[in-house]
Amino acid sequence: MNFQVTILKVLVSYPDGFAFMADLKRDMAILATSGRDWTERTKRLAARVPNLDIFSQGLIERLNGGWRITDKGRAVLETMEARPARAQQATELPDVRAVEEPTPTRTLSPMSSIAPVRRRRKRSRRQRDAIRGRQATAS
Repeated sequence: MNFQVTILKVLVSYPDGFAFMADLKRDMAILATSGRDWTERTKRLAARVPNLDIFSQGLIERLNGGWRITDKGRAVLETMEARPARAQQATELPDVRAVEEPTPTRTLSPMSSIAPVRRRRKRSRRQRDAIRGRQATAS
């Protein structure tokens, strides 16, 4: 269950909600090895939507060698992450099938826990490419 929550969280962190399988696997591996905090967080989120099935409920779609989160997937993730009011804490959140349309006025920001990793990765990639470029022109 928390595997599916992780997929939603990773996909929503990409600008268009689309990630190639290699990128998705890499990001999920980073999060899976990041410690107990991530595991416990995804378990809490998954507990809020007990019948979560990202494939059969149309929360993500497969295309061009990758996966993309749908508007319905964004809405379900937003519902999972919403902090319930004190009066609602005892009640369960609505079933996934009850979420139909997302709120178009609000855009989700990239996931803060993975953004620094991407920046470091891009920086090291640029440095590595610069070194290779210098080596190629030197020979």
